[in-house]
Order: sequence, then C-alpha cells, then structure tokens
Amino acid sequence: MDKPVPNTITTDQLRASAMARQAFAFWFADHGHVRSPFPQYLRDELREVALAAYKRWLSQLDPKAQEEMTEEVAFSKFEELMFHEAVRLVRSEDEALTLRFPFLPRVGDRIHGGAIEGRSGDNILRKRTLVREDKDEFLLVKAEHMASGEEWETRFELP
Repeated sequence: MDKPVPNTITTDQLRASAMARQAFAFWFADHGHVRSPFPQYLRDELREVALAAYKRWLSQLDPKAQEEMTEEVAFSKFEELMFHEAVRLVRSEDEALTLRFPFLPRVGDRIHGGAIEGRSGDNILRKRTLVREDKDEFLLVKAEHMASGEEWETRFELP
C-alpha cells in the first residue's frame, strides 16, 4: 500500500494508487462471512466522490501532518471517507444501517434462533430499525420464524 503525497497528487494518480485500488477491491467484494456493504448501484459514483473527498482532506493538512501521516492513517481515513460518502448516496435507511454496521445481519438473512422458545431453528430477518434513547442507540430487529410464520422482535444496544 502506498501513501499518496498530499497537495501534489492528481485525482487520476489517486485513483490509480494502490491504496484506493485495494480499498475498493476489498470493500466492493464479498469475502466469505464478510459481505460488501456497498450496493452495486452506487459504486461508480462512490469511487469518484470518495476520491474527491480524500483529495480535499489531503489538501487541508498542514505540512507537518502531511509529513507525519503513515500509510495506515492514510488508508484508514480513505476508508472512513468512503463509508461517509456512501451513506449520502444510499436510497434507504436499511442500506445506511448496513454501511454503519457492515458485519451485522441484514434484511433477508437467515438467523438461527438458538434455544429460545418460538424462535429455535431458522428465522428470516425482516426489518431493522435504529432506535435512539437519550445518548444510546439500539437496533430493533424484526424476524419471522420459518416453521411457524410467527413474527418476533428484539433489540440490542449498538456500540
């Protein structure tokens, strides 16, 4: 992974950088249990707006910060901006939730109900909703038990 040189890099150079190519390649593909949180329809536009946002961020760094920036910091900031820009491009609250919490189950996913009465076996996640109470955020999850067709819900606190 190469660290782009601030204030001298062009958008084309940034687009061709190993950092940008690796970030897009990783996050736009599925990797076993890690699925891409980015909907297909926004990927082309996201590439361009994420590159522009990163270039703007680079241009605002003072010379000392530019010199001290590591590849890890550069890559992390690029990914952060990618996710931030994608939230502005998605079409639904659920897609935004997927971007905020890319490793959580999604609508349509099968989940196992464990030993909980009425939920054991396969269930399908039907809806996710963000709930705020004071400073705390919770994810309200509605699911359908496959064997009975019964719907149930639960919620859990988000980090």
